[in-house]
Amino acid sequence: MSDENPTIVEPSDPIDAETRVESFRQTRHNRRTELVEDYVELIADLIDEGGEARQVDIAQRLGVAQPTVAKMLKRLAADGLIQQRPYRGVFLSAEGRELAEMSRDRHQVVESFLCALGISPETARIDSEGIEHHVSAETLEAFRAFLARSGK
Repeated sequence: MSDENPTIVEPSDPIDAETRVESFRQTRHNRRTELVEDYVELIADLIDEGGEARQVDIAQRLGVAQPTVAKMLKRLAADGLIQQRPYRGVFLSAEGRELAEMSRDRHQVVESFLCALGISPETARIDSEGIEHHVSAETLEAFRAFLARSGK
């Protein structure tokens, strides 16, 4: 640790090759699942707000073209996370709802943790959108413990 700022931890040893490989592997996995989690979380939000999620609403909220959404919805349907009904919209399967709730919870914990550190709510909301997908279970539990200790 540095004497000037005791809250910053200095790395003690270089990262060994095996740890580095695992770190990159985990990052690649997180990037692949990030879009899936964002979509199911958004679909859950739209269903909660209006009873269904329509492709046009998903595209508008994500700021992407409808063909992009259509391609992802096919993937989510193939993975068993959603069901598409003609002229009705998109609905989550039980597995999709579970993933959405897990993602929403992780997002809430990360956002609350950032706010507890003094980050503005606006910045915490934006930053947590990316961080939530890359936080390990161990780190998330540490965030929860910190929040419980601080009464947040």
